[in-house]
Amino acid sequence: MRAPGFWRDDGVPARLLSSLGALYGAISRKRLARIAARGDLPTIVVGGLTAGGDGKTPLAIALAQRLTSAGERPALLTRGYGRKRSKTSPFAVDVNRHRAEDVGDEALLLARVAPTIIGADRIAAAALAQRLGATVVILDDGFHSRRLMPDLTLVAIDSDYGAGNGRCMPAGPLRAPLDAQLAAADILVVVGDGARGRDIAARANKPIIAAHVAPDPDAAAAMKGARVVAFAGIARPEKFFDMLERCGAEVAARLSFDDHRRFTERDYATLSNLRQAHGARLVTTEKDAARMGDRLATLGAETLPVTLAFDDAAVLDAALCELFRPSDGSRQRDVSPAS
Repeated sequence: MRAPGFWRDDGVPARLLSSLGALYGAISRKRLARIAARGDLPTIVVGGLTAGGDGKTPLAIALAQRLTSAGERPALLTRGYGRKRSKTSPFAVDVNRHRAEDVGDEALLLARVAPTIIGADRIAAAALAQRLGATVVILDDGFHSRRLMPDLTLVAIDSDYGAGNGRCMPAGPLRAPLDAQLAAADILVVVGDGARGRDIAARANKPIIAAHVAPDPDAAAAMKGARVVAFAGIARPEKFFDMLERCGAEVAARLSFDDHRRFTERDYATLSNLRQAHGARLVTTEKDAARMGDRLATLGAETLPVTLAFDDAAVLDAALCELFRPSDGSRQRDVSPAS
């Protein structure tokens, strides 16, 4: 789905749906509070406040890269949202064989960085990760389901969007009441320079890490002065469009699709016609490209890769060192990235 405009401001539609939002919030609050089973490996859960667009997946990728640089062997666990569900038992993603229909678009991005396991049964998925040699597991979408007890929970907050209108779905964007989510987090990662997210984090009395999502420097340089038709099927496509403009691109047309959109032949024809009409290049996100497969090259579309970087990772590194502290009190492993 695409985030409705009224999720940002508390207008009439939000108030009309407030009863449904309160019911959803009550159920999700109980889920956040339940005691789950604990796995054998150190378990890190990455979550986001809202239905999408907080920066959760870039955060999970950055965390996996940081642990890998420190000598750990992380595995990423995800349900594989958007896939056609055929297999029920957990399985590892093979980027050379699986497509987005098999594992979901986000899983393909995660698997480029570290071994990625698809499965609704988090205990079984974590056990498979351990058999494959993982020393730590990262749950990309396990914050609200609470099926595997976390040892460390990081929650991403979009600094511009914050909590939207502060209501739970469908009246607002929150996946659980704001106070319950903040209470369940160990560290808040505020992505960007906006005031909304910073204010929420400042009131939470939790450790805060500032972070920024930035485009790949070479790809950004290639966009400078380019005339482009931009399209994206993500939770908040305007963030992608704005980034292109900050790179110096002239965005001649913008097409927003539903999040996780499975593009149709009609979509491809529309994009091709727009490219020709505007004499422009087609540019999209890596997440959309993962769903397009070979059609990306056929269409002649390009991507603008992005990465999440921590402004100051001292808080994160301290938490990771504590996570790997042996129970017998001996010297813990140093999980700061190798210099």
